[in-house]
Amino acid sequence: MFHIATFYKFVSLENLRKTRKRVETLCLKNDAHGTILIASEGINGTIAGPSDGIAAVLDGLRSDPCFEDLVVTYSTASEPPFLRLRVRLKKEIVSLGVGAVDAVHRTGHRVSPGDWNALISDPDIVLIDARNDYEVAVGTFAGAINPGTRSFTQFPEWIASSPEFASKPRIAMFCTGGIRCEKASAYLKDQGFDDVYQLDGGILRYLDTVPEDDSTWDGECYVFDRRVSVGHGLLPGDNEICVNCNRVLGAADRSEDGYVEGVSCPACVDSITEDRRTRFAERQHQIELAKQRGTSHLGSSIDAI
Repeated sequence: MFHIATFYKFVSLENLRKTRKRVETLCLKNDAHGTILIASEGINGTIAGPSDGIAAVLDGLRSDPCFEDLVVTYSTASEPPFLRLRVRLKKEIVSLGVGAVDAVHRTGHRVSPGDWNALISDPDIVLIDARNDYEVAVGTFAGAINPGTRSFTQFPEWIASSPEFASKPRIAMFCTGGIRCEKASAYLKDQGFDDVYQLDGGILRYLDTVPEDDSTWDGECYVFDRRVSVGHGLLPGDNEICVNCNRVLGAADRSEDGYVEGVSCPACVDSITEDRRTRFAERQHQIELAKQRGTSHLGSSIDAI
């Protein structure tokens, strides 16, 4: 069993190289794999490994006063979600594309998963899914607006070009783990929106704590690792990624003509180049051989935040 921790913290950091080295050493010492981003505005990451190793990494992080109240969501998987460790220095831990946004001191009201259903049932609330279009396609809350963005940097433009936001309505936002809403809510505050709310801990915490019978979530939640998606209880879902076009493929997609595991899907089978088809087919062959040997093939990983 692999234990997974998704975490972030907006906090002013100064010695980034020293922080990176310390975080990387903690992960290597405790057999934790995953991706962690560090910037002057804070830290954002998902790591996986043995239970005691993940606990040791988080305890080590929280021993630094900057990270003592780190926001963490836990889950598990039977297969390794990550096969590598990547600790990177970035300009931002999540990029909104509008320059400086103070997500350390100025954000929306956090709403617990237990209070979320009551909030979004209010007819005066405008509910926004702050994720990208391909994520929304896997699952979302009933009645949520899909901005149709391909990247988070398009969110400000979407707000500015949508006339329904000119009156500065009450807004409730959600995203995977909470980090994008943290920054988007700070941006909206800067734009004059007074009543902005965000799902504390994001969709992951909601799916982990709200009973399925009480849930208003429809579908699964896209995650940026080899699980691809999770459902209620944060159990791994039944989706995979097309390696050629990056579309999310459900069971129905995989039953259609044109789906070739590890090579193509019905949407791209007619456009994939022969070079890519050959390379992907050989890669998939090596993955199958690795499975037969009981080992992992590094080329099969999806390592991203």
